[in-house]
Amino acid sequence: MTDLWPYVVYLLPLLAIWAFYLGRQKRREAHAAAVLGEAREAGLTEPVSLHPVIDPNRCLGCGACVVACPEQPEHKVLGLIGGKAQLISPTDCIGHGACKIACPMDAITLVFGTESRGVTIPVLTPEFQTNVPGIYVAGELGGMGLIKNALTQGRQAVEAIRASTRQGRGAMLDLVIVGAGPSGFAAAITATSLKMKFETIEQESLGGCVFQYPRGKVVMTQPAELPLVGQIKLSTTSKEDLLKFWQEIEARVGLQVRYHERVVTIEHTPADSFIVRTPKGAYETANVLLSIGRRGTPRKLGVPGEDLPKVVYRLVDPEQYAGRRVLVVGGGDSALEAAASCAEAGARDVVLSYRGHAFQRAKPKNRQRVHDAEQSGRLKVLLESNLKRVDTTQVSIEQKGVTTEIANDAVIVAAGGILPNEFLKSIGIVVETKYGTA
Repeated sequence: MTDLWPYVVYLLPLLAIWAFYLGRQKRREAHAAAVLGEAREAGLTEPVSLHPVIDPNRCLGCGACVVACPEQPEHKVLGLIGGKAQLISPTDCIGHGACKIACPMDAITLVFGTESRGVTIPVLTPEFQTNVPGIYVAGELGGMGLIKNALTQGRQAVEAIRASTRQGRGAMLDLVIVGAGPSGFAAAITATSLKMKFETIEQESLGGCVFQYPRGKVVMTQPAELPLVGQIKLSTTSKEDLLKFWQEIEARVGLQVRYHERVVTIEHTPADSFIVRTPKGAYETANVLLSIGRRGTPRKLGVPGEDLPKVVYRLVDPEQYAGRRVLVVGGGDSALEAAASCAEAGARDVVLSYRGHAFQRAKPKNRQRVHDAEQSGRLKVLLESNLKRVDTTQVSIEQKGVTTEIANDAVIVAAGGILPNEFLKSIGIVVETKYGTA
């Protein structure tokens, strides 16, 4: 027996470590399964961007892809279930692609869309040119929503335009950049460095989709190289810090962006140039770079009074609504987040109006936030209701045939956006719908 004692001394710690490892793996798998179950229950099973498809026959279950995902720990995008990697929170995936690089068995393919839900994107050449010579697309509209990729594409697209034979003649511009999000921002800096004649037009503010993130949301990005700036090294930062950094670059480089100006049409002239028209003017150019988001223009409700200054289409800072009477319209995550955030920030008489009978497509955590705010009396939910009119001091809401006047100081419409597919088709750009293909 005494001869076995040394083996017992060494074996017990090893068994304890093995038991701890198995227990941890079991807990992680249970958590991953719970996240996947919540996503399915909420109907959030369709990725909105480039995302991984994992071959279970090649996957070792090592978890390298899970660890490599830059969205962790803010979002659990990938997890191990049954010893195999799975996409457990599809709508949180934004196409970093780090999982594919980390996989030692090449078991991951990056694709757009799924078998049941296609993703429509323009057909582009390797130089980001569409089928219409002189019109280019970079960034989110082309399927790449990741900030680092969008910055790189904006730079590369302008370099390709500068190297092409299409250049402005006389007073004609070399380039009009539509959108000042990450790709448009990088494109404008690159065009400045190349001394091109160009204009940048943005219907809202610097940052595009980044500007529309909720206040304080962490933005994951990777280093990107830009002319006149050098390497941008921001691994993890807040929306505010990232925008401040971009604003400093904008001032240093001397960028001139035409903010709050929306492109209405792009016309192809007999002289093989383009006229980019906005409500404020017309710009003749040899080339156009579309750096707009896939969300397009915010969806409006078409009700009287919607053009009042108190009506907005995104929540930027919940604290600005403290003490104010707020109406939020919509039933998706952005609407629920806006209503709950305003209530938590001290807004009074917060009302959430949704035409549906339940928030079926919202994430459980957002539904819970709204439920908690409603239970505490900080928020009122009106399901199966529709906004009918907006006035200076009140709104009219119809619910099940009864119209009610509610005192109101601010309205946030979170009803999604109008995809720019029709706009693209109107200028002759060919788009294709991908169903789970690269």
